[in-house]
Amino acid sequence: MYVPSVDDGLAVKAGCGFGWQIYGKGNLGNPIKINRGVQKINNKNSLYNCWLGLKRIRDEDLRQKYKKYCKNIFYKSNDTIILTAIGELESAINRLFDVEVKTYAEHPGGSYIFVGTLEDALGEGYKINIELEPEGFLIQHLVQTGRNTLLIVGENNNGVLYGVFDFIKSICCGKNMDEIGNVDFPRNQLRLINHWDNINGNIERGYAGQSIFYKDNQVVKDMVRIKDYARLLSSVGINGIVINNVNVHKYETKFITEEYLPDIAILADIFCAYGIKTYLSVNFAAPIEIGKLPTADPLDPQVKKWWSKVTETIYSYIEDFGGFIIKADSEFRPGPFTYGRNHADGANMLAEALKPYGGILIWRCFVYDCMVDWRDRSVDRARAAYDNFKPLDGRFADNVILQVKNGPMDFQIREPVSPLFGAMEKTNLMMEFQITQEYTGQQKHLCYLVPMWKETLDFDTYAKGEGSYVSKVVDGSLFNNKYSGIAGVSNVGDSKCWTGHPLAQANLYGFGRLSWNPEMTSEEIAREWVLLTFGSKGKVMNTIMSMLMDSRDIYENYTSPLGIGWMVNPGHHYGPSVDGYEYSHWGTYHYADFKGIGVDRTVATGTGYTEQYREPVSSMYENIEDCPEELLLFFHHVPYIYRLKSGKTLIQHIYDTHFGGVEQVAQTIERWTDLLGEIPQEIYDLVLSKLEIQLKDAKEWRDVVNTYFYRKTGIKDTHGRKIFE
Repeated sequence: MYVPSVDDGLAVKAGCGFGWQIYGKGNLGNPIKINRGVQKINNKNSLYNCWLGLKRIRDEDLRQKYKKYCKNIFYKSNDTIILTAIGELESAINRLFDVEVKTYAEHPGGSYIFVGTLEDALGEGYKINIELEPEGFLIQHLVQTGRNTLLIVGENNNGVLYGVFDFIKSICCGKNMDEIGNVDFPRNQLRLINHWDNINGNIERGYAGQSIFYKDNQVVKDMVRIKDYARLLSSVGINGIVINNVNVHKYETKFITEEYLPDIAILADIFCAYGIKTYLSVNFAAPIEIGKLPTADPLDPQVKKWWSKVTETIYSYIEDFGGFIIKADSEFRPGPFTYGRNHADGANMLAEALKPYGGILIWRCFVYDCMVDWRDRSVDRARAAYDNFKPLDGRFADNVILQVKNGPMDFQIREPVSPLFGAMEKTNLMMEFQITQEYTGQQKHLCYLVPMWKETLDFDTYAKGEGSYVSKVVDGSLFNNKYSGIAGVSNVGDSKCWTGHPLAQANLYGFGRLSWNPEMTSEEIAREWVLLTFGSKGKVMNTIMSMLMDSRDIYENYTSPLGIGWMVNPGHHYGPSVDGYEYSHWGTYHYADFKGIGVDRTVATGTGYTEQYREPVSSMYENIEDCPEELLLFFHHVPYIYRLKSGKTLIQHIYDTHFGGVEQVAQTIERWTDLLGEIPQEIYDLVLSKLEIQLKDAKEWRDVVNTYFYRKTGIKDTHGRKIFE
């Protein structure tokens, strides 16, 4: 068990699992110096600090207005999360205003900040007439005779912490006291980060170094970076984390046993102090592999009993454990199909074991027949999730959530929204985005992903008529789900800047903010991140904003055209290989021949995938004239001489975008080099080195793709640019 060291003070059992919180000796009414272990931020280390750098406020007028509130903090609860919030607030005030803060357990004299739950606030006599939403908060300042009070009040403990972070963010964004009031709440119930980390320290699809959790087949001993990571996640509203890979290997299968649970519990305690529940990926075959049972059949009584006992043991170590996530019957992972059972049978068995403790079972819908025959054009991997799960709608337990990837394939730069979001009216659903850039440059290339995620969340499923947006499905409001939310596959590793590419931090920040409030625009999120990370200087703001907002289109231009996707090297998925998967069993085909390219997914002549959408979406994709051109080749096999709405032929569009994409990367480098001296040199140098890699790679993409299609068609570029024969 992890118990922090203490030189002066009392270790008291906290409300988060079996964690402990340290606070000093003191009497009611007297200042209590709380030793919460909040890390001192090195303001010079901008790479590591991300958006929590908290530079000292230089505006003296603004400093004085805040200082009269900020010298004293009044709170009532000693709950771990509340004390975390107090520690964050105290540390921020000290750094922003160079003020030594005193904390009180009774009303202090003069002006102060009150921090607590709604129940705490009402108990102290503050009149609050607003009904706060779950995990929401209120920030309000009261002006009274001889006393100024700033209230930071949360609906629950998490809400208090989010309110504190919002207050700190508002100061850093330059808001004065008249603008500081706010009432806010998360629109999505579950806001999860999924780590694909392995205990050997490797990260599947990790592009920012090694795992921060594991090294040499054990949990790391130094927890400082873990705590800093918890701070980053909590500051953008994340409330859950899956700490191991969904492809659960030999040693990770034992995470649910007492061999590993003591160390897992240490991690869970740290995250719990920041309002983040811990989840584990589990192996469906664990009853066989570590339980010595002859079967993992979900309907077998001994298997059910085994999982119930395992779950009881987990909760004895991690009181606030969130639950399990499982990948089954996909990419050779074990699952219920082995025993003639379906996904509902498998999910419900595990959900039953979790239910007495309030735990949830997250079942991933990334399933398909991974032995597709490229010769058979009637088999379509894009259909798999819908075909597997739609017939089971209404058969899952109420604490099961189906986690659905944003598109039907695999995190491509452009693909349609998964039709499952409009199909499962009686089942809890949540979204899965990929923050790590597996198919979008692997954090060597700049690619701001928030616009892509926004397009998905704003997509109208028409499940209950017009206005049935995906965002309403995943927040639970459209189908009145018990559980719902958004998950993102982490882009974090042990690199100095966390994400390998400093500007990729915008994707982690953006995922949190968009999960909190999908109504935020991509521009708003980008502006907020730039301001918190680099400051408000106009030139820096405008340059980095434009780089971020252009980056998705630029990446798409020099890689795969018009929704076709893939065209990558098999296995590691980095760099161009147009036919890399064309004759494989993974089913990611483009069917390019000398006449045309694209997959016919229509009902009339193709795989029938378009029928999985509701009207009028189905007809829109079915009809080549109505199909959005950015997805043209996903839905239709199109002749190279087909004319797009621009008047260009398809083949000329391919040539133009690939030549243009390289030019755009070169222009991005010019924009960045204009910031020399405007931002920390370490960040400048690292970003420049990544952009130079991107330019080199973009040229390779351009030459490989253009040459491939020239050799297929014999059609020359109308502008006579260099294409290799």
